[in-house]
Amino acid sequence: MSDLIKSMSQDDIQFAYELEKHISTMEQIDIATYHTLHAGVYTRTIILEQGQIASGVVISVPTTLIINGHIRLLIGKEVAEVKGFDVFIAEANRKQVALALEKSSIVMIFKTDAKTIEEAEEEFTNEPEKLASRLQGAINKTKQGVLLCQE
Repeated sequence: MSDLIKSMSQDDIQFAYELEKHISTMEQIDIATYHTLHAGVYTRTIILEQGQIASGVVISVPTTLIINGHIRLLIGKEVAEVKGFDVFIAEANRKQVALALEKSSIVMIFKTDAKTIEEAEEEFTNEPEKLASRLQGAINKTKQGVLLCQE
């Protein structure tokens, strides 16, 4: 896999939505989201246990993506396998699906002027209402005393 995760075409994003529809028929699990907002940088981390699948929202800003573990990652219509620790430059306009082959962490980082985690979430996607961190009963962990506004 390249160190660059490119933007996806609308066709590729639609493919990821179709896969997400299939995933939504499976048993749903709660995945904790770890947030840090510090020094103009937002960091969002999820940890997947072996066999868990996560489907993300469309990311509309460029980010750095850090993966540690062993996952299969849908990029467009291709599946890349990431094993160990790696850092990727990820362009905007992408929707990804990850399958953990062993316990793995996925970290997304981007520069922001947001003052709250909620603002940062609204900056990186046009569909914040679909974020696991926004669902009722969501498990959110924060550092630096930054609050996530829950409705």
